[in-house]
Amino acid sequence: MDSASAPAEPLPKAPGYGQSSVAEVLTSAAAALQVPGYANTLGLPAARRVCVVMVDGLGRSLLKQRAGHAPYLRSLMNTGRTLSAAFPTTTAASLASLGTGLPPGQHGMVGYDVLDPGQDKVVNMLGNWDAGVDPKLWQPFPTVLEQAAEHLPVASVSLPRFADSAMTRAALRGGSFVAGTGIHARVQAAAETLASEKRMLMYFYFNELDRAGHRHGAQSSEWGGTLEEIDSALKRFSSRLPADTLVLLTGDHGMVDIAEQDRIDFSTDPELVDGVRHTGGEPRMVHLYLEPDAPAGALERLRAAWRSAYGAKAWILTRAEAIEAGLFGPVRAEVLPRIGDLLIAAREPIALYDMRRTNPSALQMVGQHGSLTRAEREVPLLTLAQPAKGGRK
Repeated sequence: MDSASAPAEPLPKAPGYGQSSVAEVLTSAAAALQVPGYANTLGLPAARRVCVVMVDGLGRSLLKQRAGHAPYLRSLMNTGRTLSAAFPTTTAASLASLGTGLPPGQHGMVGYDVLDPGQDKVVNMLGNWDAGVDPKLWQPFPTVLEQAAEHLPVASVSLPRFADSAMTRAALRGGSFVAGTGIHARVQAAAETLASEKRMLMYFYFNELDRAGHRHGAQSSEWGGTLEEIDSALKRFSSRLPADTLVLLTGDHGMVDIAEQDRIDFSTDPELVDGVRHTGGEPRMVHLYLEPDAPAGALERLRAAWRSAYGAKAWILTRAEAIEAGLFGPVRAEVLPRIGDLLIAAREPIALYDMRRTNPSALQMVGQHGSLTRAEREVPLLTLAQPAKGGRK
């Protein structure tokens, strides 16, 4: 039986939006601080200070596999929980869900780069926003941080370049910004900032692990060394906290390593781009946007071509099927055209590029993410510190 005639592989369970996804972490933290309007979905203990640590690229399976590099975090895993990243399993989608408490179908950041229907062009959602896209219009909902800032001190601790980035303005705006260039500088700044206030909500971000994974692979010595540095820094951070502080750690996605021969330029096959006006997303979760005047049957023909070529290695589904499966959560009308007519989500360790629009250097990326595999979608929720039992100190 060939790929075209084989039955479609069942999709994994949709992200647990509203129950057990990254979208519930900051909202539950705000509720634990008695900020009105939020539900403590994760059942967090009450505290005077809550810090949410986001380690970009820290998937649950990777932490488990490479726990020898993280003795401190390993010691906390038995009491931790597993959450789902947003879909696609990419930083823009998951950080926007963390920052707003909403699924991607609501906040509208539905991929690494996606179609802006108003401009009829693909725009980036992370570090290279298009000048024609207003972050506050693209993602119009208030963030958890800005709403919490109406009731208590709020701070974000991150790299200097993210202080006023488009991504920050879209999904993580609110409160004060505390910059730190290196891992240890950020740890010191975060500890000092928490100690300066009797009540506080803090967002604390690390990007180094994700960067090491993209460049060297999540199985590399460089990735392990970076995890060791973050682990030791977080252990020191937890030991320096004021009493009655709750510290949670999570990730925005996991990662899989892709061998060089499995980084594929799909645009060389005419059948896979026939009738396609734009390609977007990322190599493990491709958005394909049809021409607006595509003839009847164009979508099904394109889907059949992809199933024939990659049906054994990817989930291939239409926009309607993805929405029905709950992958994006409820989808606003404005967000619908940002999602591809056809979506290609890799099941096997492959990466699919449209080299007509991609910089050749992208083919050097080893660690990748975006799809629905457990390695990409499952992230940890660990408690690094919590208030003493019996009440606040």
